[in-house]
Amino acid sequence: MVLVPFQGFLTVFGAHLFGHYTAFRLWDEVVLLLIMISSLFLLITDEKIRLKTLYRRLVWLIFAYILLTIILGAINYLNHNLTLKALGYGLIVDLRYPAFFLVTWTLSLRLSKLHNLWLRVVIWPACVVIVFGLLQIFILPHDFLKVFGYGPSTIPVEETINSNANYFRIASTLRGANPLGAYLIVPISLVFSLLIGSKKLNWRHVLFLLSAAVVLFFTFSRSAWLGALISLAFIFLSSSWAHRFKKQIAIALGVLAVLITIVFIGFRHNHTFQNYVFHTQTNSKIKTTSDQQHALALKNGLLTVAHQPLGKGPGSAGPASLYNNHKMRNPENYYIQIAEEDGWIGISLFIIINVAIGYILWLRRQDPLALFLLASLIGISVVNLFLYAWSDDTLAYLWWGLAGIAMTNKISKPRKTNHELNP
Repeated sequence: MVLVPFQGFLTVFGAHLFGHYTAFRLWDEVVLLLIMISSLFLLITDEKIRLKTLYRRLVWLIFAYILLTIILGAINYLNHNLTLKALGYGLIVDLRYPAFFLVTWTLSLRLSKLHNLWLRVVIWPACVVIVFGLLQIFILPHDFLKVFGYGPSTIPVEETINSNANYFRIASTLRGANPLGAYLIVPISLVFSLLIGSKKLNWRHVLFLLSAAVVLFFTFSRSAWLGALISLAFIFLSSSWAHRFKKQIAIALGVLAVLITIVFIGFRHNHTFQNYVFHTQTNSKIKTTSDQQHALALKNGLLTVAHQPLGKGPGSAGPASLYNNHKMRNPENYYIQIAEEDGWIGISLFIIINVAIGYILWLRRQDPLALFLLASLIGISVVNLFLYAWSDDTLAYLWWGLAGIAMTNKISKPRKTNHELNP
């Protein structure tokens, strides 16, 4: 969980030094396999862990989802609808995070360190990611990462808006600007919850949030912007501040709505504003805008789901479909991807699992870990409407690993939740 924010950088640099890029990309899955064996050993030998996991309906829902995904994959592979590479990649991307959730749930019942170190696990790597992001924005040349092996065959050196070199998007140590934006929702939600729950203003919290906000802005990931705002709004509305200043908040929201309307009207013809908000401009040479591509991909995905209610198996849609004999299906929506792969039953199970975990986190919201995870889950769920957020290694392992710990974390009393952040 500490290393995955640097997974993209470590993979590319390792392959640059030693080759075997695909093998390096799978290092975290190898680690997952090893700790799954550890978890299985605990389930066999420890009756208390079995009672606290195998007797939970949520666990059996996840087992059902995993089994369904595997069966659909096998059937479609035997029917020659999937290549072996697409199936393998699809199974990894779709199942690694529910598997890791169960693993951390099991291990956290035995390892007290997981309960004590989760804050550092989030904050310290995030500090490194944010500092490097700031260096990319203000100091380093845009092609700096080229010396570490970044390029067309690994991770692109540069990412721009609308293929316009004047609008450079940063990725820091992650695999791209959109994955970075989605990842930042987690540490931003955590530090904001600490800040708003503290009786005294902590300037380290403020500095962290301002720095993270700058990096988030320069990802130009609109879905991440929206997800972060929704997550922060949820945390704020769950706090005592929201109940204390209801009228002031209502007035502020009204003023904000008016200001946003004025900005949209006043700057609608400004090229910079158009690129930041719409990812295009009036005189763009690109025929199809990003929003048009999203709309078309969503429409095609919905039609596919309507005509194929049983799904086409893992690897038939989303990032993994790139390896399916050029039968690329890109709905640009994680829920549509799951529905295309696992059918109506699969997407129903997936949504039920997410709602169930969210409900458990809500019941445990006095725990600071559970509160910020619930808020970030809501924000990331919004991101998944436009991207494949859970397909990214970093976000998948970090959030679902923390959620596994939260299932067993002891609930702190309210007066003990105001820990200071010491990055």
